[in-house]
Amino acid sequence: MNRPEKGMQFAKNIKVIDWLKTDMLNQIANLFKGLYYANRHILIDSLSSLIVSTYILARRMGLSFRELDQAIIDKLREHKNEGHQLEQWYGDLSSLEEYMNKR
Repeated sequence: MNRPEKGMQFAKNIKVIDWLKTDMLNQIANLFKGLYYANRHILIDSLSSLIVSTYILARRMGLSFRELDQAIIDKLREHKNEGHQLEQWYGDLSSLEEYMNKR
C-alpha cells in the first residue's frame, strides 16, 4: 500500500469513529425517549444499538471483541469486590458475569 492509500484509510477510519460516536449519542437520546414513554421496543432497540456501536467502536480503535468482553468481566469483578450497590441490592453484577461466562 503506498502513502496516499494509507492516508485515505486513516481518514476513513477517523470518519467512521466520529460517525459511531454521534450514533451512540443518538441512541442515548432514543433510550431516554424510551424511558420517558415506557416503550419496551424503543428501550431494547436503543440499548442493543448502543452495545453494537460500542463493540464496533472498540474494533475501529484496535481492540478485539474478546478484549472488550474480558475488560467487561474484569470490571464486573472489580465492582463486586468493591461492594457496588447494584450487587448488594440486586445481585446484577454477578448475574451479568455469570451470563457472560456462559456465552
